[in-house]
This record gives sequence, C-alpha cells and structure tokens, in this order.
Amino acid sequence: MNDRPQTPLLDQVAWPSDLRKLQPEQLRQLADELRAETIAAVGVTGGHLGSGLGVVELTTAIHYVFDTPDDKLIWDVGHQCYPHKILTGRRDRIRTLRQGGGLSGFTKRAESDYDPFGAAHSSTSISAALGFAIANKMQDKPGKAIAVIGDGAMSAGMAYEAMNNARDAGNRLVVILNDNDMSIAPPVGGLSAYLARLVSSREFLGLRDLAKKLARKLPRPLHNAARKTDEFARGMAMGGTLFEELGFYYVGPIDGHNLDQLIPVLENVRDAAQGPCLVHVVTQKGKGYAPAEAAADKYHGVQKFDVITGTQDKAPPGPPSYTNVFAQALIAEAQRDPAVCAITAAMPSGTGLDKFQTVFPDRIFDVGIAEQHAVTFAAGLAAQGMRPFCAIYSTFLQRAYDQVVHDVAIQNLPVRFAIDRAGLVGADGSTHAGSFDVTYLATLPNMVVMAAADEAELVHMVHTCALHDSGPIAVRYPRGNGTGIALPQTPQALEIGKGRIMREGRQVAILSLGTRLEEAIKAADALEAKGLSTTVADLRFAKPLDEALIRKLLTSHDVAVTIEEGAIGGLGAHVLTLASDLGLIDNGLKLRTLRLPDLFQDQDKPERQYAQARLDADAIVDTVLTALRHNSVGSEARA
Repeated sequence: MNDRPQTPLLDQVAWPSDLRKLQPEQLRQLADELRAETIAAVGVTGGHLGSGLGVVELTTAIHYVFDTPDDKLIWDVGHQCYPHKILTGRRDRIRTLRQGGGLSGFTKRAESDYDPFGAAHSSTSISAALGFAIANKMQDKPGKAIAVIGDGAMSAGMAYEAMNNARDAGNRLVVILNDNDMSIAPPVGGLSAYLARLVSSREFLGLRDLAKKLARKLPRPLHNAARKTDEFARGMAMGGTLFEELGFYYVGPIDGHNLDQLIPVLENVRDAAQGPCLVHVVTQKGKGYAPAEAAADKYHGVQKFDVITGTQDKAPPGPPSYTNVFAQALIAEAQRDPAVCAITAAMPSGTGLDKFQTVFPDRIFDVGIAEQHAVTFAAGLAAQGMRPFCAIYSTFLQRAYDQVVHDVAIQNLPVRFAIDRAGLVGADGSTHAGSFDVTYLATLPNMVVMAAADEAELVHMVHTCALHDSGPIAVRYPRGNGTGIALPQTPQALEIGKGRIMREGRQVAILSLGTRLEEAIKAADALEAKGLSTTVADLRFAKPLDEALIRKLLTSHDVAVTIEEGAIGGLGAHVLTLASDLGLIDNGLKLRTLRLPDLFQDQDKPERQYAQARLDADAIVDTVLTALRHNSVGSEARA
C-alpha cells in the first residue's frame, strides 16, 4: 500500500466551512496537500486521476469563494471530483473509491449534500445548473449554481442548448469552462489575467452599465454600434464572442492553477449583478504529477499504481479483451471491403478504434461527444452506400435512442452498431452499466440484435454485420477479457435469427444470450450431477428469435430457463411473448427468466455484481430446482 502523504493543513479541513477559515496565502499549501492526497488515494484504488489533478486549485478556489452546499456546485461528467470529495467530508472514505460498498467514482446525490446532481455522462452540467438557478429564482431563494464543464464536453450539442436558454437565470448561474486540451485560448499570461480581473470587477461592470444607459439614449444605430463595440473589444482581447452571443458575460482565459488569479476573479463573478457569467480557465490534466503530465492521456483512467514511480499494476496476462477482438475483426473486414468505415463518439481507445485508425486513418470519424450526430451521420453514410460501424458503449447509445428509431430503424438503413460495455461493468457502477440495450433495440422493427457468447463468436458476428445490407444490425459484447477460446482464421457469416445447441439433454433447457453461456454450461454440469439431463442453447440472437429452436426446446423439456445480461424487457420477455402467442406453456412447462434485477446496481467487482443479480451458475441451478420442487409440492397437494 502507498504511504500516506504528510498533510498538516489538509488535516484541519474536513468541510468547506473549515477551508473558508484559512487565509488566502495558505491556499497554495492546501492545494499541494490536496493533490498529494488525491494521488495517494488513487494509487490505492485506481480510477480517474489526470482530470482530478487538473482541477485541484479550481476545486479549492470554488469551495473557498462560494457558499457550498447552499451554492450548488455541479461537476460535468464527475470523474474529476475526487479532490472535491476529499474537501466535502469524505476524506476518511476516499480509499474506498469505486470499491464495493465504497464511494462512487462520480458525483452522486445519495452520497452527499455537496453532490447536488449525479453525473457520469458528459455535457449535462449547464442544463442541471440552469434548473437549480431558475428554481431559486422562482422561489425567491438566494444561492448560485456553478457548472464546471470541460472543453471536451463542449463538443456536445446539449451544452449549447442549455447556454442558449440561460439568460433567464441572470447572475444566479456561473459556468466555468475548464479548458485542458483546446487550443482556442491565447497564451495565459499576466495581461489576460489582468484583463479577466478587470472586466469582472464591480468598477468595470459599473462603468459598463453607465455606458449602456448612456448608449440607450443614442439613436438606435449608434446604440447598437456601441453594444457591438463593447463585445468586440472584449472578444478581441479575450476570445469570448461565441459565449457572448449565447447570452453569457465572458471572463478569461485565466490560469486555472494560479490561486492569486482564480480567487479574485471568482469573487468578482460571485458578486456580479450581471449574468449569467462564463469563466474560462486553462488547466493541465495530470498537473503536479510527473508521470501523468508526461502521459499522452494524462493518466485519464488508471489501475492501482506506485506513487513514486507511476508504474501501474498490470492485469495478469490472459485472453484478449473483447474490445481488442472487435477492433482486429473490424480491421479485417475493412481490408476486405473498402465500404467499411467506423464512427466513434470521443472514445477511440475505449472502443478499440484507435487501432483501426492506425490502419485506416481516412475511414474513421471521431465526432466528439455527440452520439446523436454519430448515429444520424452513420445513417447518412449507409444511405449513400457505405457500410458504417457505429462503435458506442451501451450506456452512451442510450443518448441517441431517437436517432436509432427515427433515422435508422424506420428507414431500415444498414447501420452496424458495435455495442461495447454490454452488461455490468464493475467499478464504474450503474451509470456505465450496459443493462438496457437488448430491451431498447429488440423492441424495434427491422432491427437485428446479436450477443456474442465468447470472442470467437464476436469475430463471426462482426463479419455477419459487415455482410448484412438489408437493415440495421447490432452486436453487443462486454467489458473485459474473453474466455481464451481460439479465434477463427476465417470468420463465418451467421444465419440471421439462428441459435446453436451447445449440449443435448431431455429434462431442463437453458436458453442463454451472450457471455452467461459459460455459467449456463457450469449449471448444466451441476444439474447433470443431480440426475437432471440438461440442454444448453446459445440463442445468439435476441431479435429475430430462433422460433424453431425455441419451440422445440419448450415442447420437449420439463423446465426452461432463459438467462441474459440485461434488464427486464429483453430476451426473457420476448421468449415469454413467443411462448404465449404459440401456446407453448399451456401444457405445464415451467418457464423462468433470469435477468438483471429491477434496480440500479452499485459498483463492485463484476463477478460479485452478477452473483448479487442471481445471474451465475448457482442461481440457474436454484431456479431449476425450485421450479421442479414447486411442481412436486403442487402434485402432492392435489393428491
């Protein structure tokens, strides 16, 4: 375990109220100690590191200047909130981050009053902060709402939709643009800091208001010219014209690591009679930790690591990840077919498409955090004869559901959806769990929905997607490593809507979708040991269902159990509907469905999550035995 750093000043700060008792000249030391504690904690737990290190000073300054939690601080995405958690009464639990029963890796309303809005997806903060600000205004309550949004999150249209509606919030809304990657900012030096402090000051705003009043008395053309001159002058000096057009008073850019600049500007913005305000701060991801500063991704997400050397724990060598298998399979398809292209929404490495990019740089499109655009863009590509693969996490594809329905499914366009992170995901918890994609896709006419049981199946399914030109098709696969099965040298095109029998039996049928197949086979072994002859089927397709196979299994076995890594409304619901429509349960068949529970599961190790969800071999065996026991009890009662 990493040694804990010496933090004499931070030890006196359990809450932001303690922080506000410090003198401004003490804040530099506090920030240094806060950074050291963040590094030490993430060294123990793993998690998002670089983003949090980049906002240490900003976090300190916000809590020092604003009256949190009465002023509502909303972090966009929330993966940069570890320093915030340390300062808001959770330091004693910070080494439980992302662990079972521990602190969430994101903001979470149930965890603290200082987390007024839960997050983990991007670009929601300004909309939410606007809601808080307007609610305070309508109820005549004091209190600001402060949204901290990164430059990457500004690639999503939702951020601009919110800003376009922010005028009514007035000075109750403050947006802090945390610019840690963009090149739009001029060099952040003394002059820009001086300008930012000047134009956010009461004196300047007072003079500006006076000038506005005088300008209103001028004829309209001169009045408009005066207004534009003011905006133009500040836009030229500070680069905020776009935000001014959206109704914000722009301040910046300022050095987000210089507390002597941050504190007075935030105080000026806090006290400004005008608003809403946007403060542009420039920060460095990974700031203050050399291995993170040197890394290309600034240590965005890390395993446990040695604080001194920065060396991350390596997972034991094993089978390739599903993500890498998908990437290699897609590269092979692109080599075969020049119409194959790939789309990602700001997740090239997370989806494996960074590997595709090295081979086909002109056939991959990273559209930024814009899943809605990604899907409709893919629809346009498909309509013009390309074969687009839209690679998006299950939980992020939710953000583009209308586009999947309206722009793809209704028009029956052959967009291929590669759905990574299907099922439970472990440490990221409910916000990233791919629980709903089978349900929300298999309900759509024209959609084909496949789930890979292992990495070899994934290769076949990517090939099947590439060849499927008659409508939309999706393949889902989990986070993590495969089973170790040999990968096929030559992929096969699967017959649409056809499953496969993995083993034959007579009494019990287990109908599996996706990577629960391994647990289904373990359960079959256990049931065979109890004298119950068991069939295991890998259905492969949630839509269209293999009606012939399901009819055969449901009419020739005493008990049938479906199992899937998804929420209610998925495979089990479709099989039950089919069985009802065809009368397959009229003759006493015991049909049971195993799926994720109807709740949002907190983070834990995936195997524990699946055990809690009763989606493992033991649960399958219990379900079968209970069904048979109920049957015998019923017979005895009737006798």
